[in-house]
Amino acid sequence: MRRPHPALVVHGALSRGAFAVTVLVSLAVLFAPGDDVPTAPPGVDKLVHLVLFAALAVTGRWAGVRAGVLVGLILLYAAVSEVVQGLSMLQRSASVADWVADVAGVALGLLAWAVVERRPRA
Repeated sequence: MRRPHPALVVHGALSRGAFAVTVLVSLAVLFAPGDDVPTAPPGVDKLVHLVLFAALAVTGRWAGVRAGVLVGLILLYAAVSEVVQGLSMLQRSASVADWVADVAGVALGLLAWAVVERRPRA
């Protein structure tokens, strides 16, 4: 029976803490008022969404959240964040392209986790 790479073993408080910090960062990024969002070249916003949601997927799996549950919750979170941005006083706009970047980030994060998890131990 193959054992997971030692760096990927669920590390209790460390892995849950990393996931919690990533969630807090995502809250700050996704729900900052429009005036607090820095200007950036075109496409950087999509890259931020991709990386942020990949980080949520990786840290969530490291914390031991089952993949199916994690994907469902993160994709729901992504959709709700876009709706809130479009309807709220945040002075931001909803974007299907941002949600697509979120979905791609989750897929990328899960793929990265699976690749690293399958690496043999040193």
